[in-house]
Amino acid sequence: MFRRREPVPFAFVAEADRFRSNVTPPTRPRATPSQIAGRTLIGLTIVAGFVGSLMFGMPALDSQSHQTQQTQQSEATDGR
Repeated sequence: MFRRREPVPFAFVAEADRFRSNVTPPTRPRATPSQIAGRTLIGLTIVAGFVGSLMFGMPALDSQSHQTQQTQQSEATDGR
């Protein structure tokens, strides 16, 4: 990109990308032990929910073993 040779009417607009504030933001307050424990419990609850849904969901989605169990049961009742 080329630079303009004519002066910019507002110098602060031209220097806006280089501007740095001299005001430092306030420091973040540290989390209390109860907040840390609460966040940990929430995280563990979410993970336990995912694990539980996988434990209960995977057998329900396994259609192959479900069909073989039905076939074995029907053969056992037919043989009597």
